[in-house]
Amino acid sequence: MIYHSEDTFKGVGKLALYYQSWLPEGELRAILVIVHGLGAHSGRFGNIIEKLIPKQYAVYAFDMRGNGRSPGQRGHINSWAEFREDLRIFIELIQTKHPGCPIFVMGHSLGAVVVLDYILRHPKEASTLKGAIALAPVLGKVGVSKVRLLIGKLLSRIWPQFTLSTGIDLSTASRDEKVLAAYAQDPQRHTLGTARLATEYFTTVDWIYTHAADWQLPLLILHGGADRVALPEGGERFYQLVTYKDKLRVVYPEAYHELHSDLNYQEVLTDLENWLEKHNNS
Repeated sequence: MIYHSEDTFKGVGKLALYYQSWLPEGELRAILVIVHGLGAHSGRFGNIIEKLIPKQYAVYAFDMRGNGRSPGQRGHINSWAEFREDLRIFIELIQTKHPGCPIFVMGHSLGAVVVLDYILRHPKEASTLKGAIALAPVLGKVGVSKVRLLIGKLLSRIWPQFTLSTGIDLSTASRDEKVLAAYAQDPQRHTLGTARLATEYFTTVDWIYTHAADWQLPLLILHGGADRVALPEGGERFYQLVTYKDKLRVVYPEAYHELHSDLNYQEVLTDLENWLEKHNNS
């Protein structure tokens, strides 16, 4: 039995952000908080939910501003702090609902950058978490053309809300044709990014690399070796810069960007579950 609920919470600037939760029957063992990637939403993690609910984990996920069912211009932020502080507020909400329950936080793609930035900028608050998972983190090496990135950089100051398609090919998401067909029909999905988002993103990635040695939380990075959206080199570079001993990086040679929905998703989710179990019991 899965107890599913939907609600909103007030993010930065009192923006009402949509979120969902999935809870098992009985006592909770831990909570996984999920942050989706650009153009995605909180409803894209069904395989993870089905894997973890029977193990007495709850899953919480929200639609970032400008994505999914949350308000805001598609693919736009004024500053990266909006993403980061929305996540901070969301985690505080969950801690209030489930005091004392162990919490892990996982970000996919751009969401992984939000998670890493939050943990590095709020080390005291992040120290209450049990660990962090970066799923296909998009750390600098991205599958967006240099021309699009240059346009974004030039326009960020004078026309920050200028919008371009990311130009990322849908077929790079997964090797599973059924998954691609579902994504293509998904009314909540978008492929937009603004000039300001682009510059804020690259500034944040640079900051994360600069401060990676300050990392103080168990870390798991999972990446597809054939990922053409978030090139694996970015995650590898961050992993090498982290000096904290409890870290693990797993690369699946043939896998694409949506690891949780690719052909080998069972293998990926077993690795995720094993890591969660190890750190939940430590």
